[in-house]
Amino acid sequence: MDIPFAESYKIKMVESIRKSTREERENWIKDARYNLFNLKSEQVYIDLLTDSGTGAMSDQQWAAMMTGDESYAGARSYYNMKKALKDILGFDHFLPTHQGRAAENVLFSVLVKSGDIVPGNSHFDTTKGHIEFRSAHAIDCTIDEAFDPENEHPFKGNIDLTKLEDVLKDTPREKIPFIVVTLTNNTAGGQPVSMANIKGVAEMADKYGVKLLFDSARFAENAYFIKTREQGYADKSIKEIVLEMYQYAHYATMSSKKDAIVNMGGFVCFRDEEVFKKASTYNIMFEGFITYGGMSGRDMNALAVGLDEGTEFEYLETRIRQVAYLGQKLDEYNVPYQRPAGGHAIFIDARKVLPNVPKEEYIAQTLGIELYLEAGIRGVEIGTLLADRDPDTRENRYPKMELLRLAIPRRVYTNNHIDVIAAAAKNVYDRRHTIAKGYKIKNEAPIMRHFTVELEKA
Repeated sequence: MDIPFAESYKIKMVESIRKSTREERENWIKDARYNLFNLKSEQVYIDLLTDSGTGAMSDQQWAAMMTGDESYAGARSYYNMKKALKDILGFDHFLPTHQGRAAENVLFSVLVKSGDIVPGNSHFDTTKGHIEFRSAHAIDCTIDEAFDPENEHPFKGNIDLTKLEDVLKDTPREKIPFIVVTLTNNTAGGQPVSMANIKGVAEMADKYGVKLLFDSARFAENAYFIKTREQGYADKSIKEIVLEMYQYAHYATMSSKKDAIVNMGGFVCFRDEEVFKKASTYNIMFEGFITYGGMSGRDMNALAVGLDEGTEFEYLETRIRQVAYLGQKLDEYNVPYQRPAGGHAIFIDARKVLPNVPKEEYIAQTLGIELYLEAGIRGVEIGTLLADRDPDTRENRYPKMELLRLAIPRRVYTNNHIDVIAAAAKNVYDRRHTIAKGYKIKNEAPIMRHFTVELEKA
């Protein structure tokens, strides 16, 4: 018989988790003002809020932490990280930051001005937040196929080149600081961008004299999909594909808490030394000196090792097959989700699961609360709450999809946990017609409201 697939690691340490009762969860979510971010971690049985900083580091990463150099300036750990970024991404200039949104803050402080236009493929929440905080505008140019959850297009993260060119033709060059290519496209369901599309975007950017920024949180997962789905890449290593991808980027930001498998850390890379020097001033003001940037030496060491491990095929195959396994279980139960399964998460189609909840009552958030009440599973809304309000009209923006993201931490849960998640989703789906009311906002922040919003039953 064929030998079955098994994980590319073995478990050395475990952490206890506790089941709770439905009565406990009803009280906890009420006290949390129906915001899943407000729950205490011990009130959650299986935590799928994010894959950011929640992974299990390897023995080699823990060993690297023990040799971290905590010097304020010129630490060995900084140079270990510098070498890893040069070897894996091909950049000579970089600034360490404490996480991805800090990298965006540093870079955007140099490049983004009031009235600017920033086209891209479904900018994620912090990216859009940093753009709109500066009174600029994020323009989504993602392909239409991305907004049809049943469409099995292999690269739903792609930028529509026609949409992009329309923006570039209609906007003065000096009003476009860069084009954002998000790898993978999180908001669209953890969907990858093809190498052909990256090349096409790069050619168009060059035609109009515009720079490219790669939002690199899940770049290795994107490379895995290129290897397994795009013609001509099956025989290339992940590291070879990554280097080919990044030859087209002028800048790169990364929340290293994802594909570098660390609990904290990030960076921004530059081709342009002049922009690097300008950004260094902001890094010193916002983060720390340019050779630590808000990170400890031990965290930089772990990040350098994680970049190497995270771009190995065996690790990525284990990681992405577990996400696909959840998709397969949901298929068995007929629970609709954004297809095909993404790299880091399954995104359940909340509109189809809860057809009777009005859009004004936050469908995906309602589904997230129902899943938590069902089994103590915490996901995150990728819908109207996250879409926030239009900065000019202050009206709710209603996105094309209402999704509940179930982000799988790296090397943390077993497939038995995945079975629990799928069964809980089935139970909610089976009683979908009994759920007709959602939630309304009681208090919200003026920007990026989903993190701290307070809700009450509608």
